[in-house]
Amino acid sequence: MHALLANQTALAMDQENVLGLGLAGLIALVLLAYAVLFIGALISILTSSHSGGMKLAWVVFAFVAPFLGSLLWFLVGRGDSLRRAGATRAV
Repeated sequence: MHALLANQTALAMDQENVLGLGLAGLIALVLLAYAVLFIGALISILTSSHSGGMKLAWVVFAFVAPFLGSLLWFLVGRGDSLRRAGATRAV
């Protein structure tokens, strides 16, 4: 009886370790994706066709609100930058 209880306890501990490792892996993956998004946004901002002041504003916004700033850059700022670049080349 005691051996059965010990085996059940060991099995439960193994399942907790597997879940813990899975959760740690998921957290590491999310942090890596977050870092790639942030660094990608900074590189994209600095190489954009915006003026120096506008680049500075986007970089400050990206540092103050890293996830939101990076996300908004790719949703709004980058498109605006590409439209500006197209408009200046057409002239």
